[in-house]
Amino acid sequence: MRADRLTPTGSNALPEAYRDFPGTERWTYMDVAARCIFPRCVRDAVDNHLDHRMLDGANKQKLFDLIADTRRLFAALIHAESDEIAFTKNVSEGLNMVAGSLDWQPGDNVVLCPELEHPNNIYPWLNLRRRGVEIRAVPARAGAISVEDMLARVDSRTRILTVSSVTFAPGFRTDIESLGAACREHGIFFVVDAAQSVGVLATDVRRSCIDALSVSTQKGLLGLYGMGFLYCRREWAERMHPVYLARFGVDVAEKHEAAMGDFEFRLQPSARRFDLGNYNFLAAAASNAALQYLHKWGTAALETYVLDLAHRLAGGMLEIGLPVCGGVPGPHLAHIVSVGELGSGGHDSTENRRFAALYEHLTENQVRLSIRRGILRFSLHLYNTFRDVERVLDLVKCAP
Repeated sequence: MRADRLTPTGSNALPEAYRDFPGTERWTYMDVAARCIFPRCVRDAVDNHLDHRMLDGANKQKLFDLIADTRRLFAALIHAESDEIAFTKNVSEGLNMVAGSLDWQPGDNVVLCPELEHPNNIYPWLNLRRRGVEIRAVPARAGAISVEDMLARVDSRTRILTVSSVTFAPGFRTDIESLGAACREHGIFFVVDAAQSVGVLATDVRRSCIDALSVSTQKGLLGLYGMGFLYCRREWAERMHPVYLARFGVDVAEKHEAAMGDFEFRLQPSARRFDLGNYNFLAAAASNAALQYLHKWGTAALETYVLDLAHRLAGGMLEIGLPVCGGVPGPHLAHIVSVGELGSGGHDSTENRRFAALYEHLTENQVRLSIRRGILRFSLHLYNTFRDVERVLDLVKCAP
């Protein structure tokens, strides 16, 4: 089914989307920032793929057709072109593809905000120090990435500015459009870790002037671990040489996948030069079904619905008297609501006894959430409902 022919169901039906997710019968699931539960259509696609492999050995051309269609569906989701999409294992592989493929010179620099990034959007850039690249760390401001502070560290040797579209913790939105416009004006490669946004929030890489975007499929994209996508804008991709090269990254026209020409070769156009060996076809089958499902709803309607849920949850927590990160819901709020004091614990623990007890209370009552960097993190997707939100608020009110 072509993505551009899908008619979004619209927001009126979104409160019923939970019916497609068997996991909602077991949990009040507010943990998509860790990993999703997926709909029946994804399980069906996985089962069908495994049956095909088990019974028929699979038809390789059909598998390649699956890859092409999945690439197209993801490109449509983020408003890119199909050949600007490469397949990866995860976010970190996509970021490393970018980091390793540029022609770095000693004295070049990368600007980032390490306090609010997942380590996998830090280490690929730290690894460049061996090539004489300077890493410029910008401090967070009130738990958020400051556009002004990021741009203040930019100079004529800045090659990359990188941020998360929604931070790892506490989960605030980053002003991607302002940063993207500034980077485009100065010729800086703008790299976005979209692990916590794509599939939940509407994403337009053109409007936001994003040059590269990396995402994995097990969160908002409602898929499996072990697969991700890298978007790289054509104008940048065709100036880059992959650090790893395999047959699928080489343009041999219509020859067989295993065909070898002479030692002179031409890279695939755009981001397809980053594709390596055979694909994770099982995960692609899951992603294909999930992407069709997301297109059915429409990302604009989905974002509006989920943000309404998040605003109600954050507002309700404030009414109870709990410290919600970021305070009153506003433009900074995405689909993640965090409660507590950022930094008051380890990666998945809190030193605050009250919140540790609240976490146990909610878990014992079949609520799935996470603790990240000392705070309780509730993260929502289209399978959540206002009933879920009110149930959680009632549980918090009666917590021992």
